[in-house]
Amino acid sequence: MKRFVCAMCAMTLLLFGAMPTALAAAAPSPSAQTAESEDSAPAPSTEDLPTLPIPEPDPVPLYPAEVKQSEENGWRASEGAGILKQEDWFANTEPADSNEVTRIEKIYYLSAQDDPSNIPTEDFEREGKVYTLLDVLKQAQIESDTQDYVEVLTLDSDTQDMEKILAMLEPELEVQTEDGYHGVLSLDHTTITVEAAGYKTSSRTVSATRTYPNLSDADVSLIPKSITDSGRTLTLADVQWQEAATTQTDGYDMALRYTANATYTGTATSKYATGYVVTANYVGEVTRISTDVITYTAVFSSTDPAPAEETTETPTETPQPTQESSSFTFDWKWLLIPLGLGALGCAGYFGQKGYKHYINKKRGYE
Repeated sequence: MKRFVCAMCAMTLLLFGAMPTALAAAAPSPSAQTAESEDSAPAPSTEDLPTLPIPEPDPVPLYPAEVKQSEENGWRASEGAGILKQEDWFANTEPADSNEVTRIEKIYYLSAQDDPSNIPTEDFEREGKVYTLLDVLKQAQIESDTQDYVEVLTLDSDTQDMEKILAMLEPELEVQTEDGYHGVLSLDHTTITVEAAGYKTSSRTVSATRTYPNLSDADVSLIPKSITDSGRTLTLADVQWQEAATTQTDGYDMALRYTANATYTGTATSKYATGYVVTANYVGEVTRISTDVITYTAVFSSTDPAPAEETTETPTETPQPTQESSSFTFDWKWLLIPLGLGALGCAGYFGQKGYKHYINKKRGYE
């Protein structure tokens, strides 16, 4: 019986010791669950991913080129005046009050590509005063640049007659250059030139006649086979014979002398212009007006601060912690430890009693 009780106690202790291990083994691991969910979840498709917008860089802050400070008797912009030009400032302002007003003007010189919305317009503090934006004034800086200019005009003509060419040319020419210059130029007649645009050649047949008198015989060998006429070489083409003198022999007239009329021919080549190119210069002055620089003036105003009112601070009582706030919550799980120990003690005690009862009954004491 004693061995039985000891075995029961050992089994009870073993059971309580193995329960936390069994519960820990039965509970799934968070990392295992995460890994399993990741393995079972389908891979996200890149096509479904949203297209994120490309972040734009922050605008570059603008800094004033000049800062002016002045004190006035309180003027403010009229209602609905909007952004004013400097020359319209006094026409669109009205008295504000009798307090002395301090104004600060921040002047910015911007190009046409700069964004005026980047001009700081927030309130700021200086020397104990808070300055508030009144208006932003805009004024374009107009600049004019004049320089001499020559425009070369070229046109085609089918004649080189100067009177006809002058009728083709306008006395004045309005020009606009790529860099923004504009003006009206006048024709310079001394610069007009006419040149041939191209040449072609043509050929024709020319002829010349020569007379050779007092020849002894009507023989072609007595006549030159070629001649030179006006720088061109001509060749013999035809001969006409005439009797120059005759004599009577046996009742017949016998020719004693002959005259030859020879015709020579050849080819003449000439070159002629296919057209003409007329070139003329127009001279004068051109002017460019630009507004590359725009002046923005941010006008800030601050009045003298009003005297601060004295306020009496009322002491406040700090609430004392109550008894309920000092109490704490008891964790009832701690009672499981003495209950378990008491159960083990009861099991051992009643086991020993049972074992003694069994031994006494076996020996005959009971």
